[in-house]
Order: sequence, then C-alpha cells, then structure tokens
Amino acid sequence: MKTNIYFVRHAHSTYTPDELNRPLSERGFLDAKVVTETLKSVNIDVVISSPYKRAIQTVEGIAQHFDQTIMMEEDYKERLLSKVPVDDFNNAIKKVWEDEHFSWEGGESNYIAQERGVSVTKKVLDIYHGKNIVVGTHGNIMVLIMKYFDSKYDYHFWKELDMPDIYKLTFEGEKLIYVNHLWRRKTI
Repeated sequence: MKTNIYFVRHAHSTYTPDELNRPLSERGFLDAKVVTETLKSVNIDVVISSPYKRAIQTVEGIAQHFDQTIMMEEDYKERLLSKVPVDDFNNAIKKVWEDEHFSWEGGESNYIAQERGVSVTKKVLDIYHGKNIVVGTHGNIMVLIMKYFDSKYDYHFWKELDMPDIYKLTFEGEKLIYVNHLWRRKTI
C-alpha cells in the first residue's frame, strides 16, 4: 500500500526576525488559496505542520476544506542556520550545503537537520501508512528530507524552489518510489 506525503513549502511571508510568528504576506495568503485549490481534489487524511505561523497559514485552508485539525510537528520546522543573523545569507547557506557536517555557531548542520526531518518523516510514514498526508514545512528542511531518499535533491534544487511549492512523494513503506511536482507559479 502506498503512502503519499504532500510536502508544502510555505508561501511568501512578511519578514520579521521572529521565526515562530512570521506571518504570510498578502501575496502569501493569495498563494495559500491556490495551495488549497491544488489539493482539494485529493482525499487528504492528515494535515501536519511546522509550528511556524507561515507554514500553518499555508496549509490551514486545506485542513479546513477536509475538516482536519492541523497537527503540529516541531521537527518539520526550518533548520536553524545560526543563533544570530548571518551577514551574507547566500554564502552562509551555500557553505552548509557544501559540507553536511559544518554548522554556523549555534546552528544545525545539514546532517543534523536532515536527521531530525527524516526521523519525523519515517514516524509519519509508519503511523499514517497508506494515507494522503499534507505537511506544511520549509524549503531547507524539505529538501534535506528529500535528499535522504534521493541524492539528486541538493542545493541547486533548493535554490529553484518557489514560495509556496508542493511536492508529492509516494512511498512504499520507507522507500521513495515517485516524486511529482504539483506547483509552478504562473508567470505573466
């Protein structure tokens, strides 16, 4: 029996240094409605989210549509890059992708963040075997999880993600058998 996890990278947010409570932007709320429309035709059994507000807000429409309660899962939160803001985000993030064991002061290495994300994903696959699961999450942790199951998902793949983005991962047990990209922003 196959299990489908629909990883939903959160929509665009209004920047604040408060990671936990950073809300969606006006564009983000509009895109969250498109996420709901995209997933309405799927029989969603479970909705899980990172505890970060922007991730919750991105999937709450789909939870409401299917009359589901959003279950919070701490381990789907974004990877902590550093305990203090970095001067050059692009170089800082590139460095952790180049060396999976490197971490900035107080931050998580790719290896540690991936271990956290994969552990919770395996738990979800076990508990909700055969179900369709939406997971509201973040770009880095999502790609690190995907990379564990297929090494082609890397830094360059992460750089190409959209906000929001949706990837359907189909599993047999813990084996990833198929990935389908369900979101692409329409450019005018």
